Amino acid sequence: MNNLFSDVSRRKFITVSTASAALAAAQVTRVSATSNSPSANDRLRIGFIGVGGRCQQHLDSAARLQNEDGTVEIAAVCDVFNRYRDRAVQKVTDATKKKPTVTADYRDIINDKTIDAVCIATPDHWHAKQTLDALAAGKHVYCEKPMTHTVEEALEVYKTWKKSGLVMQVGVQSTQLPVWEDARRRICEGQLGKVVQYQTEIFRNSDMGQWRYYELTEDMTPKNVDWKMFLGTDFGLAPDMPFDRAKFGQWRCYWPFGSGLFTDLFVHRTTSMLAATGLRFPGRVTGAGGIFLEYDERNVPDVATVVADFHEGVQGFVTATMACQETPLNQTIRGHHGSFVFGSGEVFAGYDFVAERPQVTHDSSIKSERIEVSVPEDTTFAHFKNFCEAAREGDPVAVKCDPEMGASAMVIVKLGSESYRQGKIFHFDPKTMKISDGNSEWASNWESMSAQRASAHHVPGWSAGETGSKLIPKDYQRLEGPWVNGVDPASKS
Repeated sequence: MNNLFSDVSRRKFITVSTASAALAAAQVTRVSATSNSPSANDRLRIGFIGVGGRCQQHLDSAARLQNEDGTVEIAAVCDVFNRYRDRAVQKVTDATKKKPTVTADYRDIINDKTIDAVCIATPDHWHAKQTLDALAAGKHVYCEKPMTHTVEEALEVYKTWKKSGLVMQVGVQSTQLPVWEDARRRICEGQLGKVVQYQTEIFRNSDMGQWRYYELTEDMTPKNVDWKMFLGTDFGLAPDMPFDRAKFGQWRCYWPFGSGLFTDLFVHRTTSMLAATGLRFPGRVTGAGGIFLEYDERNVPDVATVVADFHEGVQGFVTATMACQETPLNQTIRGHHGSFVFGSGEVFAGYDFVAERPQVTHDSSIKSERIEVSVPEDTTFAHFKNFCEAAREGDPVAVKCDPEMGASAMVIVKLGSESYRQGKIFHFDPKTMKISDGNSEWASNWESMSAQRASAHHVPGWSAGETGSKLIPKDYQRLEGPWVNGVDPASKS
């Protein structure tokens, strides 16, 4: 994988790796990885880093918890833009009647030993650095999606979190929907038979271009914005460049800071499919697309598709256009005995099981049905509350979207974006966590399995034996096979 990342990305990986090493050293001196966790009767004091956009909803959630049962306290807010800082302080003070501390440097929060956890909602290129710093300081982490900006960072965060014993939630709120757990159970029990594919989508439209709806204002100036800290150039996070309101306010349009629809949108849908199927890291990834409409100086495409093939014998793909939202695809998981059809969008109160015909399933009891499930009133609040409860209990497995799922989604969507940019197919080895350029091994492996008449691979947690995963050959298939020395293979049967 010689050219997967730019020089800046390589420097960034060195930076976050150094932070990871600092965590390992810090663990030697800590009594336990959760020593900074509050007891079940104490408040979870949270610092909020990056309070410009999405974090407003997290502040609302935290204020609600602070007012309802006192289990949470908004301790501090941080942003590089003075107006965002002032707005957040006023919002919290009005909501809780208690003024948080305020800073322009996230390290003040990281170094504050009275703070138990952080909520990170900065631009993507800062996520790994701030997450690793927080883990090194013994703090629980809620990090907005995508978990990181690069694949290397995602794997580093995942490995570091596993060693830490701390709680971390990745901000994909749709994982709070019961629909995914319900589908997961049914899949493992064999309702779909052998699962072979998932498809998901996120179609949008706009008359101004995606992410250009983030308003640029005259007070966005170098005087009011710590541009150097925003870039993170001193940490190897982005190249130095002149101040630009669009780069600051609409950073998702530019590769140095985000990856457009790949990481802002595809992560949502891909993570939901991982939750439903139990799949995690892929085996092979390819991406396609282009800037086909939005010629407004952006770097990132407005049409894209990512295809991920898994060692479990499942293909997943996510696709989108930023030009049409009235004709989306149905989000679907397909198996030999039927499919789960969820529809389009993000929140689902139910889904359909569409059965295959009995001539294929050889089971007339398999019928199509509508499956109803409950829906949380507010998935954003439910997701944040889930994190807070897990952090207060010191229970890393209690969250719905942990760094393993976050890293898996990142490997899929980010390798997809790099495939688009470089024109390559990438292989990923989940055992070694290594990435390589595509080759013939993937296809030859499946061809070898076919030649050996091997048993099908299944999704993790599969408990249905051979249900829906064995072919029933016709009698005439006995006629197949090579004629060796002129002998008809059928004569041996």
